[in-house]
Amino acid sequence: MINVFFEDTDEFDLSKFNIESNIEKLVTNENKTLGDVNYILCSDAYLLDINRQYLNHDYYTDVISFDYCEDNVISGDIFISVDTVADNAKEYGVTFEKELARVMIHGVLHFVGYNDKSDEEVPVMRAKENQYLSLFD
Repeated sequence: MINVFFEDTDEFDLSKFNIESNIEKLVTNENKTLGDVNYILCSDAYLLDINRQYLNHDYYTDVISFDYCEDNVISGDIFISVDTVADNAKEYGVTFEKELARVMIHGVLHFVGYNDKSDEEVPVMRAKENQYLSLFD
């Protein structure tokens, strides 16, 4: 099940994203089962507090994922800063919606086993993001 929450930011309509079915397609395509994934859309300040409190990082970011997966069941919390997503959309010359979809996918890709810490992992993660972005178009 997919849940969406808004913290310290204005709510907006996400119905056109078909999040539940699109994320379920991603998870199924990666040979996993969808459990409970919570998206928490928030402000920069809110996510900075999460980053400081739980990861001991003192910087802004667009997405932080907390993985609660067990075996092949994908579950976790994905915190997304709508402020940073908006800034990144402008910087990369894409719509807010496309950048938001990318980070929503990015968080789940971490849960199914993809990482982006090394130079070798980054292109694989980007390719997977692009592959699954087509579901959101």
